[in-house]
Amino acid sequence: MTIDEIIDQALREDLGDGDHTSLATVPEGSVSKARLLVKQSGVLCGVDIARRIFNRIDPSLEFNALLSDGQRIHPGDVAFTLRGNPVSILSGERLALNFMQRLSGIATQTRRIVDAIEGYPVKLLDTRKTTPLLRELEKYAVKIGGGHNHRFGLFDMILIKDNHVDFAGGIVKAIRAVQRYLAEKKLDLKIEIEVRNFQELEEVLAEGGVHRIMLDNFAPADLRRAIDRIGGRYETEASGGITLANIRDYAATGVDYI
Repeated sequence: MTIDEIIDQALREDLGDGDHTSLATVPEGSVSKARLLVKQSGVLCGVDIARRIFNRIDPSLEFNALLSDGQRIHPGDVAFTLRGNPVSILSGERLALNFMQRLSGIATQTRRIVDAIEGYPVKLLDTRKTTPLLRELEKYAVKIGGGHNHRFGLFDMILIKDNHVDFAGGIVKAIRAVQRYLAEKKLDLKIEIEVRNFQELEEVLAEGGVHRIMLDNFAPADLRRAIDRIGGRYETEASGGITLANIRDYAATGVDYI
C-alpha cells in the first residue's frame, strides 16, 4: 500500500461518518490553535505523515512544521503547530499521534543500534517482520533512523532460506532452480542465500551463482572466519542471535550487513 492509501484507510477506520463528539460540542465557525509537544527524547519521524493526515481532513488547516524527520528531539520541543477549525484538528489528532509515536519509536531504536556500530562500515538492515499494511511507513522510519532497507517483499529479491534449500533437495539444487526460474521468467533479481554452517558455506562457494551470503546464527569468531573464507567474492550478511549488547562484536568481523 502507498502512504496515501494507508492514510485513507486509517481515516476511514477512525472517522467513519464523522467525529460526532466534536461536531456536537464545538461551536460552528470556531478557530483554534494546537501544537505537538514532545514528551520523550528520541528521533522524530512522521511529520510529513501528520501534515498529509490533516490536509486530507481539511486542506484549509494551517500546518507549520518546526522540526523535521530525523532530528533528535527532547522533552519540551514542539514538532509542529496547527491553526484552523477545531473539529478538523480533533478529528485528526489521534491518528497523527499514533503514526508519529510508532514511527518515532522505530527511528529512535534504529538510531540507537546504528550508534552502537559507529566506526564500522557495516550497514544495518531491516526485515519483512513489519506490521501488516504498514510496511511502507515502518521501512521509511528505519531509514530515518539511519538504517537501510532489505527487500521490500517477496517479489523484489531472491532470498533462498533454509526451508527453500530443504524443499529443493539441497543448496546446489536450490541455486540452480533459481537460476533457471529467473532465466525463464526474464527477471533481473539479486540472489541471496542463507547458510547455517561451514559445510553449507563451502557448497555455496563451490557452486557460486549468488550475490550475497547470509550467515545465520554464526558466533562472531565463526563469522570472522567465514568472511575470511569468502574473501570478498560475495556480499556478506549476519543474522540471528544479534542484540544491542553484542552487535558491535559482529560489526567488528568485517561483515557487510547486519
